[in-house]
Amino acid sequence: MDADLRSVQEARDLVAKAAAAQRQFAAAEQREVDAIVTAMARAASANAERLARLAVDETGMGVYEHKIIKNRFASDFLLDYIGPMQTVGVIREDRARKVRELAVPMGVVGAIIPTTNPTSTAIYKALIAVKARNAIVMSPHPRATKCVVETARILEEAALGAGAPPGLINSMTVPTLDGTNALMRHKLTAVILATGGADMVRAVYAAGKPAYGVGPGNVPAIIERTARVDKAVADVVDGKTFDGGVLCSSENSVVCDAPIERAVRDAFRRERAHFCSPDEKRALERLMIPASGKGINPDVVGQQPQEIARKAGFSIAADAKLMIVDLAKVGREDPLSREKLCPVLGFFVEDGWERCCERAIELLNYGGLGHSLGIHSQDQYVIDRFFAEKPAFRIIVNSNVAIGAVGYTTGFAPAMTLGPGSWGGSITSDNITPLHLINIKRIGEEIRPYADPLRKGSARVSTPRPPEAAPASAAAAAGLPASDVQRIVEQFLSDFRASRR
Repeated sequence: MDADLRSVQEARDLVAKAAAAQRQFAAAEQREVDAIVTAMARAASANAERLARLAVDETGMGVYEHKIIKNRFASDFLLDYIGPMQTVGVIREDRARKVRELAVPMGVVGAIIPTTNPTSTAIYKALIAVKARNAIVMSPHPRATKCVVETARILEEAALGAGAPPGLINSMTVPTLDGTNALMRHKLTAVILATGGADMVRAVYAAGKPAYGVGPGNVPAIIERTARVDKAVADVVDGKTFDGGVLCSSENSVVCDAPIERAVRDAFRRERAHFCSPDEKRALERLMIPASGKGINPDVVGQQPQEIARKAGFSIAADAKLMIVDLAKVGREDPLSREKLCPVLGFFVEDGWERCCERAIELLNYGGLGHSLGIHSQDQYVIDRFFAEKPAFRIIVNSNVAIGAVGYTTGFAPAMTLGPGSWGGSITSDNITPLHLINIKRIGEEIRPYADPLRKGSARVSTPRPPEAAPASAAAAAGLPASDVQRIVEQFLSDFRASRR
């Protein structure tokens, strides 16, 4: 109870502090904003190794070397992408239609930070929030509090050194459920930026605030018969083992085209994959699937395959990179077909890309709808069909899906928050950037004057035209017969509709 009360009070105090800082920061010019964001990114990059070590030691999850990559991705890669963005002043102008758009910050961003990617997500969310002239208050997972608090301290110190007002970047030190709810529901919290499990996403959208909530992935990777097998398998292994498989974009199942099954299995063995026996598969199910049948046992998240096997009661080679379980169905009958967040990969075999496609849709519908999908193929027709038809908003072609979806090996916007769109219960299908954290104010000048044909004394009537069209011919004078009035009205409506197309 004491922790809950302290957490609620801390959330209130930090939001008030952040709001005061943001009101001051809202007047910053673009060059000032960019100098502050650059200083933050460079400080995060310089501390990437130390923060990675803090994250691994505190959470007990993932791979130290990979967390360094994620920290530098969330600082160096992100800065290269967002640096040129115009987020202050007039950001667009349509001279023909006489419309200008002005960037306006949202205010205080309430950010939920997951235990799986704590420091990299904190860096990323702070940078995109400040680039949009917002303040941020972070609520870390209780098992990642220390590393997130230290990340926020480094970022705040760098921001202050570059001229930011104090209080722009904050992290709760006593995160509880009550405290996080207080943060999300605070009257001065403008928008919620949340990354985590399905229950968290539902809570975010129930908070009554604008929100970007992103949940699980359950990403399938299809290896079609024209694929370059060795590269495709290496990509899947690299994706599934990256940081212990904790990214929501990590490959969770392979769907192998039947004619190349043997070649694919041999390639996985060369990559030091361990194919589980039926008994080992059942042991993994007992370990990994909670009694409720929902989610995954947190004790296996981000762990190495040898440790997972040991907990399940069997052993594998010391140099094995991952374990593979053969699956025949999707759902409760084959529970390891879900998102697993560890180096355990499902393996399906289907004959033909159409059947592979159907299996991929089943997998996406089982906890990954709208998120991401990988296709390994040299057949452009097959690739295009997957792009057009699959219920995923990120289709990664011939690459590592885990880090391709976030924009590391692809040209996607660099992001640690990936929207699954309305299919996945989110308001957006984008990779979240600073442009999602600004409001846009518009000013418009008259481009088609209106003259009421019934106004007394009106000499002529103008009908609406798009700005590039020639002026309309004059209408009849006031006091028109009913038939002429009807004609003028119909012409007005017709031209108005044309101008809106």
